[in-house]
Amino acid sequence: MIQPGAPSVAEEKDSAHEALIHFLYQAPIGLAEASLSGETVLMNPMAAQLLLPLAPTADLGNLFQVLAPLAPDLPALVATFPGEAGPILESRRIPTAAPVQEDGPPGVLSLGLWKLGPDRLMAVVTDISLEVQREKEGLTRSLYDASRTDALTRMPNRVAAIDRIDSSLVREVPEGGGEMAVLYLNCDRFRQLSESWGRAAGDEVLAMMADRIRSALRSHDRVDRIGSEESVAARVGGDEFVVVLNGLKRGEDVHVVARRLLDLLSAPYGIGSQQLVCSISMGVVLQAQAMGDAETVMQDAAIATAEAKRQGGSRYVIFQPEMAKRAARRGEVENGLRVALETDQLSVFYQPYVQLDALADEEGSRCVGVEALVRWNHPTQGMIPPMEFIPVAEEAGLIGRIGTVVLETACRDFVQWKAELGPLAPAHLSVNLSRAELSAPDFAARVHDILEQTGMSPQDLQFEVTESLAAQDCAIQARLRELKGLGVTLALDDFGTGYSSLSSLHQLPVDTVKIDRSFVSRADTNLHHRVLIEATVLVARSLGMGIVAEGIETREQAGVVRELGCERGQGYLFSRPLSMLQTTEWLRAGDTASLPILPSIPAAS
Repeated sequence: MIQPGAPSVAEEKDSAHEALIHFLYQAPIGLAEASLSGETVLMNPMAAQLLLPLAPTADLGNLFQVLAPLAPDLPALVATFPGEAGPILESRRIPTAAPVQEDGPPGVLSLGLWKLGPDRLMAVVTDISLEVQREKEGLTRSLYDASRTDALTRMPNRVAAIDRIDSSLVREVPEGGGEMAVLYLNCDRFRQLSESWGRAAGDEVLAMMADRIRSALRSHDRVDRIGSEESVAARVGGDEFVVVLNGLKRGEDVHVVARRLLDLLSAPYGIGSQQLVCSISMGVVLQAQAMGDAETVMQDAAIATAEAKRQGGSRYVIFQPEMAKRAARRGEVENGLRVALETDQLSVFYQPYVQLDALADEEGSRCVGVEALVRWNHPTQGMIPPMEFIPVAEEAGLIGRIGTVVLETACRDFVQWKAELGPLAPAHLSVNLSRAELSAPDFAARVHDILEQTGMSPQDLQFEVTESLAAQDCAIQARLRELKGLGVTLALDDFGTGYSSLSSLHQLPVDTVKIDRSFVSRADTNLHHRVLIEATVLVARSLGMGIVAEGIETREQAGVVRELGCERGQGYLFSRPLSMLQTTEWLRAGDTASLPILPSIPAAS
């Protein structure tokens, strides 16, 4: 029984429908009801507002026709939808030709389409222009951050470091301190570490280095506002880092920071069960030295780092303008060397060494061997000294190519002397080797090929290596043994200046010891040097090694080293380095008349 005054069921339904219609018309999203063919049955004001710009004729009578230019597949989606109800399309983004809101971002609508029954559709349209704009801005920020962040260490990268240096250069230094300094850090022998332990271990070391650099900046009280954006550490290359210090209380305080970084980064790195050591070299540019833009400052810091490496590494060097001049000269020499290798500007000169006993007796061959020496005759600068271009060639990775040129040329010249001069030809050819050549795994095979191509007998070829190179590295010694396996002989050059000693001489795979000129030059005036030469001769002879005295410039020096037991000598007293033609004439002379008669050993001083 219906209570008096109570609404009827029909009235309740009408009221609910009115409430629904009211809600649909007030909803902040666009709602449109349509038939399965797209004919519009009901559309709230928000839907009309959003869809009207898409209808050129302002006709919203058919939803499919309004959306046809942007969503032409809607009729097909409806026709193929398998169920009687459910979502046909969810949140499809539809860009509009113009902003949805005046002065707003580019318009983007989100369209959803539901099947409500056997013959009804409901479209939901919302304006997501601002949301899409925020997404794009967020993506842009992410990409920007990624473009300025090193993936391995999560440090800022070179781009970010350059920006920080630029901003530091233009900012005014506050009274009472706050100067800037740029520190450029480069690992010593990192390539060797990676080759020995693998790239993954190398990456771990770099990541740990980054953590130590960050901790050094956070903990050091010589930098104001620690943790702010004033100071930053960045990874700018494979094993290269840059620290931009701002807020130094005094310019001199950079020394404290530099020493702290050296100590922290030189400590062992625990990688698995191994404790790996990788020291660093560092170049420092102070604000007073910072000239030019950020790229120039960073380059100057890198130049100072290279200077630290040349001084032995594991240290820091403050940049000086003269370093830039030397670096520019090295760059000029490197470029010129590359041209020289392509245009045959390099030539081989030869310095003879002689049998000292034969000279004393005035009989026998005057030349027992020649040492091949590279020379560079620049088309405009003339002869460039080897001490100027050989270090550059080693740094630039060109020494291997130069060594090949020297070896091929010297072997051909030697074979020619043998054919043309017979007994007047030198008995041996000596060629110097560099670390880069001996580090090449295929070096012995390349030597074998050159011997085959030139017709050079291996027994006539002698390679010279410095004492420090032969004694330091087991891999180098293994390569030397490979060369001996070819039949060539080995000489230890500059003996007395390196790391080995007389007691360890037997451990080196050499046949001849060349006593350094620094001992020979004072052999006739200094008893101490004379005793050292004599001891070297005795040990070398006991091991069956030959002896050559280098740098003989006077008859007195020659007489002393001969009396002390040196069999052969080399130096300006006998001949300066000669071209191939000059050497040929020198050899053709054949007799000993032009050579000095050596005196007896002078009284001890």
